[in-house]
Amino acid sequence: MNEPLSDLTVIDAEEVRASDIPRALTAASILYEDGATQAFAENGKTVYVEDGRPTLGEWYVDAGGQFCSFWPPDYRACYELRWLVEDERIAGLRFRRGSYTAVGRYQFPGPENAVKE
Repeated sequence: MNEPLSDLTVIDAEEVRASDIPRALTAASILYEDGATQAFAENGKTVYVEDGRPTLGEWYVDAGGQFCSFWPPDYRACYELRWLVEDERIAGLRFRRGSYTAVGRYQFPGPENAVKE
């Protein structure tokens, strides 16, 4: 279930409003199509895990209302965020920068996302 965002009414591919970016990013961990995961904390920290290797970074909303990330020592990038909506539920986010697009699905706590033994 997506309770953290259930009060929002959005449509698929709609741009995430600047005021909603913090909630959109911190609602749950994100699983990307390539298998990488990312978690965003309310304090502006983020961890991206690819092939089991974590990378620590920071995120923020810039003066123009875009989501931006910073990866030490000097990589900074800003992205357009759009909602991913399936079956009338917010399922994740699309991150777009120029011709690059990444689709990430929320990993909300619950039985469908529990660790399988």
